Amino acid sequence: MKRHQIASKRRTQRKLQLGAPSSVKRKLMSSHLSKSLREQYKIRSLPIKRGDEVKILKGKAKGKTGKVVQVYRKRNVIYVDKVQRDKQNGQTVFLPIKPSYCLIEKLLINKDRTKTIEKRAAINLKAAEKHKA
Repeated sequence: MKRHQIASKRRTQRKLQLGAPSSVKRKLMSSHLSKSLREQYKIRSLPIKRGDEVKILKGKAKGKTGKVVQVYRKRNVIYVDKVQRDKQNGQTVFLPIKPSYCLIEKLLINKDRTKTIEKRAAINLKAAEKHKA
């Protein structure tokens, strides 16, 4: 399997994106960081993870804030704690939300994520220095 496939046709792009393996979809399911987090960590976006606190920017649940309960890579959506609706039989279900419609306000930090943030921040710093020169 090729590492990175690039296509110019819309249908081919969709095919590659929807049929991508889970490891690639993880990166595709990224969200922007809030301004305070952006200044703190010196990066613009990160792949979304269960436990992150997000604010929804678009859709029916616009303006709501909550924790990510599940990241559903197969459907390219996330489920947020306080974004639910009642079904006709009385059961409550989560509303699916695209990660690109969210803004990460609080990160769930662990060892792996700290490593990723440091690595990305170093790359951004190096690129900034290169542009100044």
